[in-house]
Amino acid sequence: MTATTSGLTAVHAGVLDYSAAWDEQRRLHEAVVSGERGDTVLLLEHPSVYTAGKRTEPWDRPVDGTPVIDVDRGGKITWHGPGQLVGYPILRLPDPVDVVAYVRRVEQLLIDVCAEFGLAAGRIEGRSGVWVPADDRGPARKVAAIGIRVAREVTLHGFSINCDCDLTYFDRIVPCGIRDAGVTSLTAELGRPITVADVLPVVDRHLSTLLAP
Repeated sequence: MTATTSGLTAVHAGVLDYSAAWDEQRRLHEAVVSGERGDTVLLLEHPSVYTAGKRTEPWDRPVDGTPVIDVDRGGKITWHGPGQLVGYPILRLPDPVDVVAYVRRVEQLLIDVCAEFGLAAGRIEGRSGVWVPADDRGPARKVAAIGIRVAREVTLHGFSINCDCDLTYFDRIVPCGIRDAGVTSLTAELGRPITVADVLPVVDRHLSTLLAP
């Protein structure tokens, strides 16, 4: 399925193997760089996979020998899999390129999506992604992750938001290299099932947040 909103084309790709999605990202990136295609966001789920960004340390990786795919995005190691919505915006950034401002827009998109479901989430200084603040249930915990790359003024990689995924997959790694905080999901925080199918149309509605004002 493809939907267009505010100059962005959202492609709903269903469940897609990580390597196939990476090939599609690169194909779209070339098309956006060359001007053959406008800004596009791939929205999908992956079969279970660990991916490691450029800043991943050896001790962040699984201790049980679980395979990891090394990728050229920023950030450290994370997990993708069923019950998690992944977004890959392939967008041309305005000149001069301001990567930090773009990351803030991605964060705002995710914060607004969480708010629609009744979850108050936000930023933590010095840490990427979107977080549920520490409370009587435990320390701060990440509900959405961000890892991007910009090449030739066009973005790659993107974000993931945990809907109703199996959070034990994060137990094998140090998610995003952070040891003193947890990982959570919309379902775990809200105490009711929130699926990828529930979240997808809400993300669609907020995609225009990714565009520079």
